[in-house]
Amino acid sequence: MTERSEFVARWGRAAALSLVAGTVGGAAVLAGQAIAARNRQYAQPELGLALRATVGRPGAPALRLVLLGDSSALGVGVTSFEETVGGQLAHLLTEGPTGRRVHLSSVGVSGSRSTDLATQVARALLGERPDVAVILIGANDATGLARPADAAAYLGSAVRRLREAHVEVVVGTCPDLGAVRAVAAPLRQLLGWSGRRVARAQTAAVLDAGGTVVDLGTETGPVFRADAGTLCHDGYHPSADGYRVWAHALLPAVEAAATVASRHH
Repeated sequence: MTERSEFVARWGRAAALSLVAGTVGGAAVLAGQAIAARNRQYAQPELGLALRATVGRPGAPALRLVLLGDSSALGVGVTSFEETVGGQLAHLLTEGPTGRRVHLSSVGVSGSRSTDLATQVARALLGERPDVAVILIGANDATGLARPADAAAYLGSAVRRLREAHVEVVVGTCPDLGAVRAVAAPLRQLLGWSGRRVARAQTAAVLDAGGTVVDLGTETGPVFRADAGTLCHDGYHPSADGYRVWAHALLPAVEAAATVASRHH
């Protein structure tokens, strides 16, 4: 988890609000859990992971796919390209008789919030224009207690810029933070609540900007809650199995976006 000191400060303030409300015991528990979360060792980005790769058979229809967002877009928590959400999604897109040759890149930055997407969009549009952009963002907005409307506005602006550049956009909304195991209850429940607020605001903003939404919390949250193996060793970032679950959830929307993009060629 990135920006952990701010995480503690903000959730410490949340604990203080609970104290004002009269729940002294609950506030103390929340404050203690925030400190414990701050001191945990979390997975870090693997510098060896490929940010650019081409997969699929030569001669297959080409698809330029770019990932934007936070640590999810980089695959923090795994050690090989094939295990990242981008790598797994790319391989899924190459399968079957209509499989594609996927040129995958990522401009995501670990720790990013929606306010950081403007820079990533500029990087994504450098050089040859991508056909489809997948944005994975929201967890750091939720843990940082950003106002959902503000976070969604930045995301909507990024989607709109990509659509104006004739890029199809698929957004995976904030995942189910109530499924993380790095944080105990009741802080875990508060994280889940914050994540759901962000995801709802994201959905409205993305649809208004012309993008497609995949509600990762609703579609994959139950799997993450039921299976601890979907998280890596830190109990926060997805494991290879977790990224596989996300890739399968994103696949139908990305395939549909790729079909639309191919008609514009």
